[in-house]
Amino acid sequence: MDNPMENDLPVLIAQAGPLNGERWLIHDVITIGRDAACEIVVPDRQVSRFHARLSVQSEGLLLEDLASKNGTYCNGEMVSEPIFLSDGDLVQIALVQNFVYLSSDSTVPMEAGKASRIGIRTGKLFLDGRSRRVWIGNVEVLPPLSAQQFRLLKALYDQEGKVVARQELVEATWGSEEARGVSEQAFDALVRRLRDRLGQIDHTNPYIITVRGHGLRLENPPEQ
Repeated sequence: MDNPMENDLPVLIAQAGPLNGERWLIHDVITIGRDAACEIVVPDRQVSRFHARLSVQSEGLLLEDLASKNGTYCNGEMVSEPIFLSDGDLVQIALVQNFVYLSSDSTVPMEAGKASRIGIRTGKLFLDGRSRRVWIGNVEVLPPLSAQQFRLLKALYDQEGKVVARQELVEATWGSEEARGVSEQAFDALVRRLRDRLGQIDHTNPYIITVRGHGLRLENPPEQ
């Protein structure tokens, strides 16, 4: 039986890398690297022997890069100074191993094969906003979608079956400040890449439908 006290501990879940699917509760300090002395060992030559460190502080969970050769990233941005993580942040080690950070173990989603038990599943495509993971049926979309692809899909998923205006989608994807500088070509290219990623798993359903003159709609077929 799980210790209820441990359900309040922060947790790190490995995704899209050699450790995919493993998870670690963070009690105090965890070092990530290639060396066997690390608490989390990533067996890849692109990972430094002692690559990054996570430590529990009174303000939250602190992420530090340990002068690694190929860098540590948080949500796609290189970590040059220690930063505090927010719930759901994506940590990348040398772009080889991805981890998602959750502030409490009680929020950890189940494995991909049990995705339908998380929240309310309304169709074949399922999106978990906390861990930024996406499944089609019981197959997880890996490697994970880029931050922009995920935000675009989530904006459609949150209004499943409804036509969402292009401008609303642009603002949801890039933010209201940057949205003014986003061209139609850039938005269309992002939509194509997202369609391609979903189509790699299921080419029988279009999922993202263009309604000319209005916007886009997520068509989520029922799970077989």
